[in-house]
Amino acid sequence: MYNWSVDEKRFKKESPKAYRLWRLTQLINYGLGDEKLDAEELKKAWPKIKDKLDPNVKVYLEYLLWGHVPSSKDIISNFWTLS
Repeated sequence: MYNWSVDEKRFKKESPKAYRLWRLTQLINYGLGDEKLDAEELKKAWPKIKDKLDPNVKVYLEYLLWGHVPSSKDIISNFWTLS
């Protein structure tokens, strides 16, 4: 993943923890490319990043990580409400 709007080297150097949370959020919301997520790292960061994720992706990740079966009210089917 390449992010043109952020100086990643500087961000990583100045604030490594915030950089890692930001990077996880970016990877999840905008695509992994060739990368893979570490489930344990995602579980540790979950409380801090869950509100910044796409709602449908959030529901899907909760299912994958903890086996929470989503109810129909958790899934947003109208694309235009995803802001």
